Amino acid sequence: MNLRASFELESTVEESEKIMSKIEASIDKAKNSEGAPAYSEQEAETVRKELDGFRKLFYSFLPQRGRVIDWNRINPPREGMVLPYNDLKPCPDEEAAALLDKLVVLKLNGGLGTSMGCTGPKSAIDVHTGYNFLDLNVKQIEYLNEKYRTKVQLTLMNSFNTHTMTRKMLQKYRNIEIESFNQSRYPRIYKESLMPVPKDVDDPLESWYPPGHGDVFPALANSGLLDKYIAEGKEFIFISNIDNLGATVDVQLLKQMADSDVEYIMEVTNKTRSDIKGGTLIDYDGKPKLLEIAQVPKGKEDEFKSIKKFKIFNTNNLWVRLTAIKKFLSKGGMEKLDIIINQKATSEGPVIQLERAVGAAMQHFEKACGVNVPRTRFLPVKDTSDLFIVQSNLYTLQSGRMVWNPARQFTTIPFVKLGDKFKSVSHYDARFKGKPDILVCALSLSHAPDSLSLSLSLSLSLSLSLSL
Repeated sequence: MNLRASFELESTVEESEKIMSKIEASIDKAKNSEGAPAYSEQEAETVRKELDGFRKLFYSFLPQRGRVIDWNRINPPREGMVLPYNDLKPCPDEEAAALLDKLVVLKLNGGLGTSMGCTGPKSAIDVHTGYNFLDLNVKQIEYLNEKYRTKVQLTLMNSFNTHTMTRKMLQKYRNIEIESFNQSRYPRIYKESLMPVPKDVDDPLESWYPPGHGDVFPALANSGLLDKYIAEGKEFIFISNIDNLGATVDVQLLKQMADSDVEYIMEVTNKTRSDIKGGTLIDYDGKPKLLEIAQVPKGKEDEFKSIKKFKIFNTNNLWVRLTAIKKFLSKGGMEKLDIIINQKATSEGPVIQLERAVGAAMQHFEKACGVNVPRTRFLPVKDTSDLFIVQSNLYTLQSGRMVWNPARQFTTIPFVKLGDKFKSVSHYDARFKGKPDILVCALSLSHAPDSLSLSLSLSLSLSLSLSL
């Protein structure tokens, strides 16, 4: 770093620290509508921990701006770095029951349903026969607890965007204990000046952001639940996105972790044309590493998307030892993670969100590997095109799990792309009144731009073009 760059860095740190100190000082001054302190001592301490976490992230980001990964050091995973799922040993029921008692299932529940035209938590969207994402996850855990006479812990990581409504949703579940905690709330920074947008802890929510699923380890620790679960004898945690309907508890994967000395398992699966932008697992200097498309140097994007070179991608289904997480955090592991820059347009102007991917922690665990799982373990619902698939007769629902219809002649899921008229759930629901019948669709369904203005029940042939 030259003298000028060093001076600019020091100046940026100094000016940003003035703002951060001002935000921190406002915590004790904040009042609620009744004039009482807005934060309890515990809540104030959590906010301070979050601000400290942002400082570390921000100060790690400043000196590495503009850096890109060394493409010449990237290789596909070497032998033994990714295990075939079919090589895993079966897990007898008696052993499964004992292992499930040691398991925490953590669902990432911080996202809103804005991409599908909804305002609340995405987990509240009805996805199949009147059940929303949270309902299905609860049913899965209830089934495991009943079948194996065990007590699998279900935990949600919310964001400040989803916390309030999720707490209301949880009130209806009587047969299961569900715990939740909030991921951190970090200040956005202006794109040009790199200064924090908020000046006070109670500045509008638009000034803040939840820093992605890479925050799960420190947020879990800050909540006190990490220590609590370890004290209760829990050993393993299964982390996945709540909108991935294929991310169910798999006792074979749990047994693999228990029988080995592996601390971290990432589920990967084979790429299709729908997944070319998904993060992939690579060999980087002899260690497994997650490579995201945002880290790819300019001119190398097509190579990254190549199915020939990078054949697998990260499902974001992760199995980790709880004690290994504690060790990772105690050694400053978060400061070593790659930083992802997410640019946003707001009423305040162009801003930046600094984020990390939880999969990026893999290379910093002493013993980690991938498992190439069946495609059925990756069934995300990101938009109404995905919703169309899971609501169709390709699947049936069993104990909260999406089960492939055996009457399906083809082994692959057809590629579906609906137009903008279907972007919101309300518009989608207005047009589809019954279960879509696509058992015989071989390859793809696409929306004809000027059609589909009528309300449909079962037949698709009047409004969708079929490419077989």
